[in-house]
Amino acid sequence: MIEKQSKTKLRHLQPWHYPFPPPQPPLLSCLFCTSPSSSAALMPLRLKYSIAPNLTGGGPRPIGTKLANLSPFIRDVILQFGYQEVGHLRAIKRTIPGFPRPLLNLSAESFATIMNNAFERPLWPPFDPYANDINFLLASYAIPYVGLTGYVGTIPNLQSSTARSLVAGLLGVEAVLRLLLYEHALEKVVPYEITVAEFTNRISNLRNKLGNAGVKDEGLIVNPLQGAEGIYKGNVLVGDQSSLSYGRTPEEILRIVYGTGKETTPGGFYPNGAAGRIAKSYLAV
Repeated sequence: MIEKQSKTKLRHLQPWHYPFPPPQPPLLSCLFCTSPSSSAALMPLRLKYSIAPNLTGGGPRPIGTKLANLSPFIRDVILQFGYQEVGHLRAIKRTIPGFPRPLLNLSAESFATIMNNAFERPLWPPFDPYANDINFLLASYAIPYVGLTGYVGTIPNLQSSTARSLVAGLLGVEAVLRLLLYEHALEKVVPYEITVAEFTNRISNLRNKLGNAGVKDEGLIVNPLQGAEGIYKGNVLVGDQSSLSYGRTPEEILRIVYGTGKETTPGGFYPNGAAGRIAKSYLAV
């Protein structure tokens, strides 16, 4: 009876008519930012830029974006994420100066390349992040957690209490994607006959390989020895042996989002390289 009432309430929360158009596309967006005043602290700003074009500072439109084929419930959740990210972007720009959005490649082909590299073989048909709920959530998983570890990695370097408070307030949203995917962890992604959990494991392993700084990323289901307190295989909230969030340096993040494993070689989501002082310093090498 309780389960039936819960499902009924959930259906009532699903908006079948929306008062505004969706972001294009929500959360499949840029990951880094730097500025002369706080180069490392703002590395995750580009995660926000594709959601609020009026806050992008005149940067170019992303390549290959299109409206995703989402169910009403997931569309509602993603819209909430998107508009929350607008608030985050505005707060970041009030706290520390930003810079124009760099050119982003958010095409289906770009995400298909990530998945092929994660599985070390071409998937057929090519992975399309815009095809359905699960694909979109997996594509979103491929980006925001990198931003989360970037936030954590910058906290020790933040000098302003305002900046520290801002970064702390940005950490919560990223975990929701893992929870949404965890609900489907044992389901197989159509048409690949590969579980959602295995997709997340492969993506996480690829990011560890590209980051080249040890294990700082884990999928949704792990060996119990790697889980919380060394006894649990469910891994919604990924963390180290003390269940504390991992951190990444700006250099590690660049290696991952470029997809090249080198902070000096652009590619992947940033065909022309990322913007900002740190990223540009490596492009000049």
